[in-house]
Amino acid sequence: MKKITLSDRFRYWFDNVMSRGLPALVGLLAIATFTFVLVISVVISLLQIRPSDDPKFSFGEALWASLMRTLDPGTMGGDQGAPYRAAMLIVTIGGLIVVASLIGVVSNAFDSKVEQLRKGRSTVLEKDHTLILGWSSKVFPVISEIALANESEGRSAIVILATGDKVEMEEEIAARIGKTGKTKVIVRSGDPMDLSDLELASPHTARSIILLAPEDDPDADAVVVKTALAITNNPHRKEGQYHVVAELNDPSYLEAATLIGRDEVHWVLTSDLISRITVQSCRQSGLSVVYSELLTFDGDEIYFTEQPTLVGKTYFETQLAFVDSSVLGIVSDGSVHINPPADTVVGAGDELIVIAEDDSTIRLAASSGMPDPTHISDSELDHHAAPERTLVLGYNSSLEVMLRELNEYVPDGSSVTVLADHDEPTFASYENLTIGFRQGDTTNRANLESLDVASYDHVIVLAYREVLTSQQADTKTLITLLHLRDIEEKAGIDLNIVSEMLDDRNRELAEVTKADDFIVSDNLISLLLSQISENKQLTDVFETLFSADGSEIYLRPAELYITEGASVDFYTVLEAARRRGETAIGYRVAALARSSADHYGVRVNPLKTDSVRFAAGDKIIVLAED
Repeated sequence: MKKITLSDRFRYWFDNVMSRGLPALVGLLAIATFTFVLVISVVISLLQIRPSDDPKFSFGEALWASLMRTLDPGTMGGDQGAPYRAAMLIVTIGGLIVVASLIGVVSNAFDSKVEQLRKGRSTVLEKDHTLILGWSSKVFPVISEIALANESEGRSAIVILATGDKVEMEEEIAARIGKTGKTKVIVRSGDPMDLSDLELASPHTARSIILLAPEDDPDADAVVVKTALAITNNPHRKEGQYHVVAELNDPSYLEAATLIGRDEVHWVLTSDLISRITVQSCRQSGLSVVYSELLTFDGDEIYFTEQPTLVGKTYFETQLAFVDSSVLGIVSDGSVHINPPADTVVGAGDELIVIAEDDSTIRLAASSGMPDPTHISDSELDHHAAPERTLVLGYNSSLEVMLRELNEYVPDGSSVTVLADHDEPTFASYENLTIGFRQGDTTNRANLESLDVASYDHVIVLAYREVLTSQQADTKTLITLLHLRDIEEKAGIDLNIVSEMLDDRNRELAEVTKADDFIVSDNLISLLLSQISENKQLTDVFETLFSADGSEIYLRPAELYITEGASVDFYTVLEAARRRGETAIGYRVAALARSSADHYGVRVNPLKTDSVRFAAGDKIIVLAED
């Protein structure tokens, strides 16, 4: 065994001191400086070296003169006497070394601190902020939506914690979003699954937390679940509940995720949601515009309000009590009821679910409106609809969910044809659907024309998300859409097309001014996450609206509610819908169906006092069970 020498011990001590950072380095430099000055002063005193003009030069004077020349090299110009000048020259040279070392130490420490700040390693001191954990393309619409939601509030903040470079993330946000109004965006670099990094974003003081799945990670759902675990099982967690909303793609993770999140985390199954919206949008022209209106903060959205003066009133009476807000349900004992029976009585503590421009605009009218029953139609809805034909172009794991959802809506005898560059999958049996499969490239014009696309009622274009990169999959979708639109134009027909886009930037490239050509992308997920982060009660509301169970949104012919050509206000439309067990929340004017400036004719939450004359082809937007 090697014997430990005094030199080894000194080197070990010196290494430990050097590793302690700036204070230790400055302290060590100060000790070295004082020792050097003391030694020189002792030598000067012992050898009686003094200036020629000061024969009584004491040790104290020597100590002071040596210290000053060490700290301020270059002050020896007035020294007299060769021995004294030589001694001061030595002191000055030592001083140059000391000052240079001090400047180097301080400069390095400053650069290190700047680099640390650049990397976003300081703790956020915000309160009541929205915290986003993770980074993906969804972060940009989420920031935009939350900034819109905060416009009516005071100063607010969004904090982002992700593993990327802080400066690069900030530059991308500035390039993609620009100014965010009153909302301050703060970025920190760190791993959301790491407890120490998580503390940088102050999760315990956040108003809400959004968990985003990282893109291009083969096990992104596992990352989201672990991040949720880091929040809910944090040893430094706050006493109250967190409000967390997180996305999951694979339903197999949901059971474990629910155990981890319990009542604190609201999970959004992205693949399931996109499948539901795709199916519902492809079957009803204009429905996609209604969804977009309700999901974005730029316009009318869903709020909850408690109105004590309406306690004891029926659900229908509450609909008539507002002039510029639309009631669509009641929250009673914590349960959400969308389109309850018209005679449901509002109890003490119940909340109304309303569509309004802003929560500050929710107010009761001076007096309740009165419907005019003379123009209400008694036409009956034809429940014996003809079988529907749906064409699916492309393939991914969501197809099975879509087929199951579609089976809930279509009449018996309906069919689905799938064209995909994929081996034929094994399809389940459905009560109302028969499934046909053809293997082929969806971007091949001959394959599309051989299908007689014009004969189908609905067309769905799916992205090959499991076998291609997002850009490759979107490229196939774009080419397929170009062929479909060209076929549509040359045949002079209107195809009802819903397509799936993975990258939201590609959605912007592919959009056209046509409500029946709707593109579903991660942007919808971003909107939903933003809405739920602002109000967790919306989870149950959207779960009902996007499900085949319970009441959903339908656009039905206006002549079923109002006699054609009659001019009525929306109070009368509410009464017509009530007689059918439905809740009216808007209408669509067929003449404006091609005008993007007029939201393709869709008007959600209209002013109830305005008169409207419905023509052939116009629709009433209602909440109904079937």
